[in-house]
Amino acid sequence: MGNQSEVSGAAAGTGVPEDFAVVIDAGLRIMACSAGAQALLGHTSDEIVGRPAADFLAADLPHSAGRRLSAAEPWTSDVVLRHRHGDRVLVRLSGTPLPAGETGPLWLVTGAATTYASGPGEADAAVLWDRALAQLPLSVAVYDDQARFVACNQIMSQAMGMTSDEMKGLTLTEIQASHREMDHLQRRVLRTGEALYREQRPGRAPGEVQDHAWSVYLTPLKEPGGSVQGLSALVIDTTEQYWARRRLEVLNEASARIGSTLDVTRTAEELADVAVSGFADYVVVDLLESVVRGDEPEAVSPTGPVVLSRCAHASVLPGCPEAAVAVGETTTRPAHSPAALALRTGRGTRHRISDPVLREYLTESPARGEAVRRFGMHSVLLVPLRARGVTLGLVHLVRHRTPEAFGDDDLLLAEEMAARAAVSIDNARRYSQERRTALALQRSLLPERLPAPAAVDLAYRYLPAGSASGVGGDWFDVIPLSGGRVALVVGDVVGHGIHASATMGRLRTAVRTLADVDLAPDELLTQLDDLVVRLDREEGPEARGLPSGASGEVGATCLYAVYDPVSCTCRMARAGHPPPALVAPDGTVRFLDLPAGPPLGVGGLPFEAVEVELDEGSVLALYTDGLIEAADRDIDRGLGLLRDALAHPPSGLEDLCDQVVRKVIPAAPADDIVLLLARTSALDADRVHTWRLPTDPAQVAGARREASDQLTAWGLDELGFATELIVSELVTNAIRYGSAPIELRLLRGDTLICEVSDGSSTAPHLRRARTFDEGGRGLLLVAQLAERWGSRQTATGKTIWAELPLPD
Repeated sequence: MGNQSEVSGAAAGTGVPEDFAVVIDAGLRIMACSAGAQALLGHTSDEIVGRPAADFLAADLPHSAGRRLSAAEPWTSDVVLRHRHGDRVLVRLSGTPLPAGETGPLWLVTGAATTYASGPGEADAAVLWDRALAQLPLSVAVYDDQARFVACNQIMSQAMGMTSDEMKGLTLTEIQASHREMDHLQRRVLRTGEALYREQRPGRAPGEVQDHAWSVYLTPLKEPGGSVQGLSALVIDTTEQYWARRRLEVLNEASARIGSTLDVTRTAEELADVAVSGFADYVVVDLLESVVRGDEPEAVSPTGPVVLSRCAHASVLPGCPEAAVAVGETTTRPAHSPAALALRTGRGTRHRISDPVLREYLTESPARGEAVRRFGMHSVLLVPLRARGVTLGLVHLVRHRTPEAFGDDDLLLAEEMAARAAVSIDNARRYSQERRTALALQRSLLPERLPAPAAVDLAYRYLPAGSASGVGGDWFDVIPLSGGRVALVVGDVVGHGIHASATMGRLRTAVRTLADVDLAPDELLTQLDDLVVRLDREEGPEARGLPSGASGEVGATCLYAVYDPVSCTCRMARAGHPPPALVAPDGTVRFLDLPAGPPLGVGGLPFEAVEVELDEGSVLALYTDGLIEAADRDIDRGLGLLRDALAHPPSGLEDLCDQVVRKVIPAAPADDIVLLLARTSALDADRVHTWRLPTDPAQVAGARREASDQLTAWGLDELGFATELIVSELVTNAIRYGSAPIELRLLRGDTLICEVSDGSSTAPHLRRARTFDEGGRGLLLVAQLAERWGSRQTATGKTIWAELPLPD
């Protein structure tokens, strides 16, 4: 079925030393060898004699030779020998049985020329025609009307490993049992009288030592009357065409499969999997450590060793037993190694295991050298991964089960695959770098840890979006306010990416600033809405490369709630945000009916605040829309899932967070998710004391006395002096500059809070008094004594407050 292709330096029937001779005993051990045999194998006589002949075979004997050997009959066949350096040497040998020795029959194996021939010897026209068919460089055979062999030419005889006389009268199945399908096709041709064409995938004929692909033409032979008298079989070796098509298929498969994800390791795995699909037997993908981390690739040292990280390997053998380095481990390539050379030059190289430079490198690693010997690796390609002018890593492609060595066409294919994979790996690296940067930015703009106010117990979960969407602009915050109150904030900026994260950071900062002014929730959202409108106008669609006239690019939703542990009320407002859920102490869940309000950035529309009374121990759940929305469900279903997850909550808020995440959040969320849980606490009545004061300056002393007595009752005498001074200054200012009603309130929470309220909305201002001024030092004194102080507007006027830390 075709001529044998070259395996090494020796072609079939040529390249065998004239004095090649080996004597083999009945146990198939070598008893003696000639100088020619030593030269062909690269071993000395001492290294050859006494060893099994199978040690020097690089492939099994052809079936026909094995059958004749078992029958003690002479044989001639192509044999693949292994040179001591690992090269495969294809030679044609003849085996001749010798008289039996003491241990059994002996064999003399020598070099041989072509022995298969057929055809007559006369030189007339018919004889020349017969000789033309006999010596045609294509395999041809003729069968009779019973599909039994009649004759064949020299090439067919050689491929079948039998002479024409040996095959005469036999069917294909009788010649070789594996030819059952072809025998069936022959009988169809004889029955129908129609020619057939078949392409055979690579296989091995009985007289061959390598796999070949074939194109088979079965043609009926008819007499003038039209009756079928037999058939001819023409077999053309299409191995080169098959491998050319296979290379195109591998390249097409590489285009379809490599780069399906924006993940560096997964892309490396895809490259390894594609490369072992009919191209290489063992593939390794090593990347620079900086590439694996997602950083910019480091330059390859021109003189020093190169450190690589094993990202993927694949093999035609289960479990990848050839690997000397596990995935995830690092390996160092010496500066003189072929791998380091390929990385420095950026050019792929092709090697045989016997190459001196490769052999020297293998001897430096016993594990690697053992793997080469154990699996019979014989051919290697080293192809650097380069994209956009930068080297990312290296691909090792090895053959040990495929007998053919890599050729120049294989190197071109490997380079093309590596180039496509390198672009995908670099894209994944860039994406990982950008996503890591965006996540770092986003997390830096979120609170690193929540405060621990006495008003509420807190727990939260923040889950960034999946890799397909990138980071988003969801945020949350917990802001301690005056009077023991606490503000809870959850917001969501429109869009994803760094721009959304940056906008989120600006809005979060603005909310904290407005919260410090102690604005009511609806007023705070109004101010925040104006800010978003200004941001949209200042940045503008043109600045972001959008069409002129586009608007609303900067937008957000927000929910702002203020809980007061003294009155156990929560005042809240929302701007286009999902409504909060309230879990009562008995475990029932309801969503609070708040006016939705427009999203931030619409501008000109009002927001409305609602005050809700909360029982102590209630859980307020604030969240972003990513929690309840998913591609496969609507909002109502998401709210239902959230209600079910919050019902009958476990005792701990952290456990409740985990329960919600487990029951509500999809496996791969497409949007950022924020969940903030707050369990309310009440400030006991004995920790709050209030006094209504008349607008009489004489009442200042009484106020100081009442405050001092209360501190004594609380065991806070250490704060008496500072508290009396603060009360005296604040009450004096309220009587002098404010209006009725005037009220003094002391709260003992995490700190001692002193508040003085009056009916005037005029805000106080801290100023430094001049030398001869009689006033202007009161608030300066308060600021120096208190840890924090400030003022807030109320429905009836204002409140000035000051906080003192509790003694240890």
